[in-house]
Amino acid sequence: MTRIKLSLPLLLSLAMLAGGCGNKEEPAYRQSAFIMNVPAEVKVYGAGEAEGKKIADSILDEWTRISGEFSYTDPASITSVVNKKAYGEWVTVDEEFLGLLMLSLDYYRLTGGAFDITFAPLWPIWKEAASTKKMPAREEIAKALSNMGSNYVQVDPSRKAVRFLAPVQINMGGILRGYCFLRAARILRESVPAYAVELKLGGNMLAYGKKDWGYPVRDPFDKDKVFGNFAFEDGVVMSSSGREHFVQIEGRLYSHILDLKTGYPLKDFSSLVVYFPRLESENFLSSAVLAVMGREKAFTLLSRMKGSAAVWIDGSGKETVFINEASSVRWEKEKALF
Repeated sequence: MTRIKLSLPLLLSLAMLAGGCGNKEEPAYRQSAFIMNVPAEVKVYGAGEAEGKKIADSILDEWTRISGEFSYTDPASITSVVNKKAYGEWVTVDEEFLGLLMLSLDYYRLTGGAFDITFAPLWPIWKEAASTKKMPAREEIAKALSNMGSNYVQVDPSRKAVRFLAPVQINMGGILRGYCFLRAARILRESVPAYAVELKLGGNMLAYGKKDWGYPVRDPFDKDKVFGNFAFEDGVVMSSSGREHFVQIEGRLYSHILDLKTGYPLKDFSSLVVYFPRLESENFLSSAVLAVMGREKAFTLLSRMKGSAAVWIDGSGKETVFINEASSVRWEKEKALF
């Protein structure tokens, strides 16, 4: 999949604040692209143009590779090959694909089926509902659910092979952005010791290097309203927003994030923003997985993850803040950092 650049790489100059104050914005090399249907950006602080470009290229090239190799829609992707051949026969895959698939199946079990990579039959139903603004028939939902189920996906780790016991289709898009950050963190740890780097992919952010970072948590119903900000020295922020692409059906707003156990949009949910101090494990926890678990279960799980924090915004726009006792992140109420 070709990476589409939104802007030419450039070295940002120092900017003086209004009034001629002595405070200056730190210079950064910046490069943007469009990957996985969302804007992507790399900012490298303290590096010149040549070094900044080298770092940005390595990360954006890796994200583009992941987007292409695991794409559900690209007919040449490994996901498409598996979807075409795996029903009734074993298909050999590489270790990377196998790891992502097994992680997805772990999430399926962890959520009791609410996170399910075999959701393909449901998507056109809700797309049609959004277009016509009419709720789909219960019979349609029931039929779609009968053609889903990650329990039909069989994996043989020793052979690095996968097969389907029913004609299902897999789509691992729900964990790929988190995986992009995991891969980027590894690249930065191995080759970028001297610089601070900010990465964005859609509403997600990875901050590498000690620096005063901030992530504003916005009202999903009013983009100009900020509930508050996570302030931290480094770490990862993952966001799942049901209102980013909400749908209005029969006069009501519905999250575009589906509970794949029931086949219907998540109830009483607008968005979830989660902070992690680092990404070091292959078994990273996607914010989408936490969202489908519901607020109480999500916060309970996060309470066991050292340094984590989260903001849950319900269907009415009310926020609930969770900060693990061991977390160094600060929640700054209604104080925009940028």
